[in-house]
Amino acid sequence: MKIAVCVRRVPDTSEALVKVDETGRDIVKDKLAFTINESDNYALEEALLLKESAEAEVTLVTVGAKDCTDVLRMGLAKGASRAVRIDDAGLEQADGLALAHVLAGFFSGEPFDLIFTGCIAQDIEDSQVGAALAQYLGRPHAAYVVKLEKKDGRFAVRREPEGGLLEVEELPMPCVVSIQTGGNTPRYASIMGIKRAGARPLEEKGTADLGLADADFESKTKLLRLYVPEVLSAAEMIEGDTGEKAARLAEILKAKGLV
Repeated sequence: MKIAVCVRRVPDTSEALVKVDETGRDIVKDKLAFTINESDNYALEEALLLKESAEAEVTLVTVGAKDCTDVLRMGLAKGASRAVRIDDAGLEQADGLALAHVLAGFFSGEPFDLIFTGCIAQDIEDSQVGAALAQYLGRPHAAYVVKLEKKDGRFAVRREPEGGLLEVEELPMPCVVSIQTGGNTPRYASIMGIKRAGARPLEEKGTADLGLADADFESKTKLLRLYVPEVLSAAEMIEGDTGEKAARLAEILKAKGLV
């Protein structure tokens, strides 16, 4: 079985002070650490578990500049068999649909049985890539999956849609699955694995190698401006009985154009 995992390199902003840069369309990154996208890390672990139980070959695929190689090498250190970087020249401002189109260009020439993506890109809060990739490839798709099990050439997947619900589906192969966080425990790479991964070759491709023209990955959305929301402390305590409070609340909502 051939498994691909789409991975993304993102800034770790969990404990950092995030500032908008001078362009107004990006953040200052020179003092930020970078790591693999969180849900992609869970997707990689799910692929490695299948590799151990079903003798699968795991390929990592990313779209990005050369500094993405650290994420690919860490994935190789954990047990992936192959790593491919698709150069992001011309894709710096690509939205989720454009990235999915580029990935589809790669996968249309590669016979993978199963393609994993993370459920969301934590840097831009985008959940489009997995579903759009499946649509471009014409393959079945399941999102927010926390557990999957292979059964007679199909996958039984358990997913967590919004609202705290649980859903079980069956997908035929080949298929695309977007993995939710929390369904497994991502492993750490060993020191020996990291040393060996440093010498492993990485495949590099451009969009032209995938038979794509500029129009094929033109973004449908455009980032206009990033800004930090203004923090205001203008709370109004509403006094009175229930009827008076309701009337005052209705006045406020009407004044703000919310009703």
